[in-house]
Amino acid sequence: MATARGERCGNLGELCDPIQRITGRTEETHVLDWSPCLEMKRMLFFVIVEYLFLEFEPRAPSLETTLMQGQEFQHILRILNTNVEGKRNVVFGLTKIKGLGRRFADLICKKAEIDVNKRAGELTADEIEKLVAIIQNPRQFKVPLWFLNRQKDFKTGKYSQVFAQNFDAKLRDDVERMKKIRAHRGLRHWWGIRVRGQHTCATGRRKH
Repeated sequence: MATARGERCGNLGELCDPIQRITGRTEETHVLDWSPCLEMKRMLFFVIVEYLFLEFEPRAPSLETTLMQGQEFQHILRILNTNVEGKRNVVFGLTKIKGLGRRFADLICKKAEIDVNKRAGELTADEIEKLVAIIQNPRQFKVPLWFLNRQKDFKTGKYSQVFAQNFDAKLRDDVERMKKIRAHRGLRHWWGIRVRGQHTCATGRRKH
């Protein structure tokens, strides 16, 4: 019976080779002795236990976590009536304020001499005041005219940066002015259909 089993294993072509490679035993030996299988199971068991031990081993807190748990770290900042997440980068945190994009936020951080790799929660009160001052009066800090989002205002002709609540108010005023003078864009706003030249046969059938 053992001989026939050994012949079968040899004829199937290397079914027992993995065990032979690990244990170094010949085919005739391990056909009768199944201890290599137990050895493999033991090895596998210890590998799994070691992996689980390393996976769930308590680790030291990272530098980022330590900074965020400091006493001076603020998790939510209130800047220009907008909540800014403290754990985000300063540049990307400032983009939560309506009217400020990534490029403008990066520029005002450099004008205020604030490290752009800093977290928003690490900003001091003086740094926040400096940022707000630059946002409100960008021309005083030599921000170029082409960088501003409100250029040559229709009523005043001035260049300025519109942000927060003023952004929605200016947009609403512009749309109402176009409706009042019955401009093409104003009429399409009035009808509630696409304004910027999009197709309207198959899409935009609902009021936007």
